[in-house]
Amino acid sequence: MAQISNSKSNEPRGFDVGNFVNRFGTVLALIVIFVLFSVLSSFQGGRFLTSQNLINILRQVATLAIVASGLTIAVAAGEFDLSVGQVASLTGILMAGLIVRQELPWGVAAIGALGTGMLAGLITGMLVTRFKIPSLITTLGMGLIAVGVNYAYARGDSIYGRMPEEYTFIGTGTIGPIPFVVIVSAAVVAVLYVFLNYTRTGRYILATGGNPTATRLSGININKYRLIALMISGFCAAMGGSILVSYLGSAQPSGADNYAMDSLAAVFIGMTTIRRGQANILGTIVGVLILGIINNGLNLVGAPFFLQTIVKGSVLILAVSLAVRREEIRFF
Repeated sequence: MAQISNSKSNEPRGFDVGNFVNRFGTVLALIVIFVLFSVLSSFQGGRFLTSQNLINILRQVATLAIVASGLTIAVAAGEFDLSVGQVASLTGILMAGLIVRQELPWGVAAIGALGTGMLAGLITGMLVTRFKIPSLITTLGMGLIAVGVNYAYARGDSIYGRMPEEYTFIGTGTIGPIPFVVIVSAAVVAVLYVFLNYTRTGRYILATGGNPTATRLSGININKYRLIALMISGFCAAMGGSILVSYLGSAQPSGADNYAMDSLAAVFIGMTTIRRGQANILGTIVGVLILGIINNGLNLVGAPFFLQTIVKGSVLILAVSLAVRREEIRFF
């Protein structure tokens, strides 16, 4: 009798549809949105479902994917970084200014811009860990500081000028049919995914965000990993701002400000799938693609700009509210 009981308990369980929908509902929503715009576009010439447009979507979201993936690391550590947009704008201005005004090699300018992003993350991390100032407040202040430095350097003007071809290739070049920026973005996302999930530092970051008290009691220096996470977020914001300038060929003082809200939206949408309730790179990419497809699809069907922002905000509120109701995400 015991053997029969064991054999039954070891039998594979049937496919749990409810659990699958709960875990991958956001991915299914991405597919539904994609199909919806494919159908709507078919009534207006079918421009959405073309290889050229699909590649264009990937190009449009590539930079956002880098910034949002960096922000994912910060949120995984239990911290917010609301300064990523302003830091990206500042580093873009610095990148263009160092090349055009100071006539420095673009590699040197990139080191300066990326270093500025990491410095912003370092200062934020020190204020959060040493002075116990909530990251929500600290990063709001850091964003304002970045805006001030930005306007002090650029005097509120856009920076135009001849950029080295090697630099502009990052944003505008292609390898075969694939934009080079998409390849760069995929590489950065892959590195961050491996870092967060398969390295000791990444696992400690996840533990810090998941249960800081238990993590601290186990002997792990949670302040160290919060600091690392915020520095990575600043670095990725700087990379996004620098790549945006290589694509546009110029820098505007507020050119990347919208990355802050778009990145937060992508991260929180991503927390409703794959690893529900936890910031994760794959979920963030799903969120990035949802936002990118919505923007592109609404443009192709002729929707006004204000409708795009309303839809993006509604998607964010809906996704997070559903997760909060299921107690997958808590903000207190």
